[in-house]
Amino acid sequence: MDQSLATATAAPIDSLPRQRLDAALSQVNEVLVGKNRPIRMAFACLLAGGHLLVEDVPGVGKTTLAHALAATLGLSFRRIQFTSDLLPSDIVGVSVFDRGSGEFRFQQGPIFAQLLLADEINRATPKTQSALLEAMAEGQVTVDGASRMLPQPFFVVATQNPLDMAGTYPLPDSQLDRFMLRISLDYPDAEAERRLLTGENRSEMVGQLTSRLSGADILALRRRAHAVTASPALLDYVQALVAASRKHPDIRTGLSPRAGLALLACARAWALLGDRDYTLPEDVQAVFVPVAGHRLIPARSLGRDALAQGLLESVAVE
Repeated sequence: MDQSLATATAAPIDSLPRQRLDAALSQVNEVLVGKNRPIRMAFACLLAGGHLLVEDVPGVGKTTLAHALAATLGLSFRRIQFTSDLLPSDIVGVSVFDRGSGEFRFQQGPIFAQLLLADEINRATPKTQSALLEAMAEGQVTVDGASRMLPQPFFVVATQNPLDMAGTYPLPDSQLDRFMLRISLDYPDAEAERRLLTGENRSEMVGQLTSRLSGADILALRRRAHAVTASPALLDYVQALVAASRKHPDIRTGLSPRAGLALLACARAWALLGDRDYTLPEDVQAVFVPVAGHRLIPARSLGRDALAQGLLESVAVE
């Protein structure tokens, strides 16, 4: 490996935040057994300042993951069950006339939480889905011409059923692009499933979880992740991946500059989770498919993740 891709020595993050971060990861792994990599991806997304889309069939632990994250991270939590009759005002809130004062008063919607679970987001209409766009991009909502800031950190975890299931609406590309990472949990392996069958009820376990981090800890860790070193050679590699996506014959729309920024931010967070203050090509490779897959628009009937994986394999580390 080109030594210019990394610094010579690693400076580990402070021991106290590191211990808390490790304890948080361990606690969530106790609830969702056999899901180490997806859980690590969720933490990388959080530390990179993004939002997470979990796409999978019902019953594999998508909602449990969000509940476990909220309890472990010590964040205020709200859940919205997306349905076909849900309205944007049901998410952001609405102004209600107060007869006593003769004025309209804004009633906050459930989006005013630090961790928002948008459960089965693709069961709502595109109009309702779009109610999250401003919140996810800018950390605020605008109602009746007034902008209102959301609590920080603000982290959206959305779950989505596969599109071949009845009663679902595909997320527009503009909405998909607001999610930094898209992951799936998949079915557990035999050992993990046996532990689920013979172990404690997962809902009860979530109710017993204790806070391992705080909102202030998360904001501090985000600053630390942003400060992780990315060498010029590493940036060249990121740019090469982004450029290759725009020239690929099977890709109609390649990765945008925002996608490149998301890729770099996630790679830095992945390095931080590895207790390093510098980024390696392996960090970029680890997060590339979850970052890029849902952003690529195929030129023909090809799977997006398969395209992303092929793209990753086609670009060499110089």
